[in-house]
Amino acid sequence: MKNIIIYYPFTIASNPKSGSAIRPVEMLKAFEVYADKHELEIIVISGTTKERRLLWNKVVAEKKYEHTLFCYSENQTIPLWLTDPGHIPKDWKIDKDVFKTLKKHHVPIGIFYRDVYWKFDELYSLRGLKKFVMQTIYKMEENLYGKYMHTIFLPSDAMGKYVNINTAKMALPPGGRFTEIHTDSKVIQQPFKGIYVGGINNDDYGLPTLVESYDLLNKDNVLGELIIVCREEEFTQLSSSEKEKLSKSYITLKHVSGAELQQVYEEVDFAFIPRKRSIYNDFAVPIKLVEYLTAGLPIIATDCSAQEDFIQSGPYGIITGDDAASLVQGMHSIEPHFTEFKRNIQQSFLQKHAWNERAEQAAHALLGGKQ
Repeated sequence: MKNIIIYYPFTIASNPKSGSAIRPVEMLKAFEVYADKHELEIIVISGTTKERRLLWNKVVAEKKYEHTLFCYSENQTIPLWLTDPGHIPKDWKIDKDVFKTLKKHHVPIGIFYRDVYWKFDELYSLRGLKKFVMQTIYKMEENLYGKYMHTIFLPSDAMGKYVNINTAKMALPPGGRFTEIHTDSKVIQQPFKGIYVGGINNDDYGLPTLVESYDLLNKDNVLGELIIVCREEEFTQLSSSEKEKLSKSYITLKHVSGAELQQVYEEVDFAFIPRKRSIYNDFAVPIKLVEYLTAGLPIIATDCSAQEDFIQSGPYGIITGDDAASLVQGMHSIEPHFTEFKRNIQQSFLQKHAWNERAEQAAHALLGGKQ
């Protein structure tokens, strides 16, 4: 029986919450659907280096690789050799052994290359010798992929110029889950309700600017309300002055997730991604973007290139500048197009951008259209 191999050089999260933890789980589910559709066996190799070695030895003993159509892999934000507990590998050869054997048997391998934050001094906090050593290891990882990978999958095309790997590259942004969309109201509430879900301790996420925009919007009358969903520990770490800025009659703070967050999504009209523009944010595609769309919510987002391209492909929302006045204009502009955005999300978003579709796209890239 032919098979596909999913190779994750890390332990899969049992209860994923961050975008980097959610993606591998969703892609694995999508490839399970793909394998079932095409009557393929799916072989999953993940865990610590020792656990991966045991699973790989079984594949080798049974010569499963002779029947493998392709291998899909993902890395993490740290080099693949350092994903063991304590960042000390018990078996530092396993990843190369897997890739080398598969390539020797002409099995195309694709890896989702998650991040290049380590290339940006303003984002990478390490300094001195530690920074030099870690950046050297990251470069070794890029060299490994250049030697063995058929395709490098990226969050966006814009990230490609920062990835020094001489092989085919392809955008494979986050996907949405197939779900029943409940936010089916075609009319915006008065006052309207927007939602922001995410970090509140980093100005780069744009929350201070969003709060300022609501101050401008509501200076005479309350035209809009804002729900902020964040981690409780982040809120407690804010200074008194920062907490005071969020203490407005038209701002509600919640610390919810899962089903409770889904309920909140059903109560609002649209969502915000107010990130500040930067080289890094221009190629990032926040997983919250597809989470909002999966919930049926139009989006008001700043003009960071990759998220702008994604939203405009529907279109699924309004694009603004990253200043408060522009966000206010975006809030005023969304109402005339609200019905159109809701319809586009309902009719085309999951057809174009579901996780299952991402697996199909990756498989097609690796197989070149051959089954």
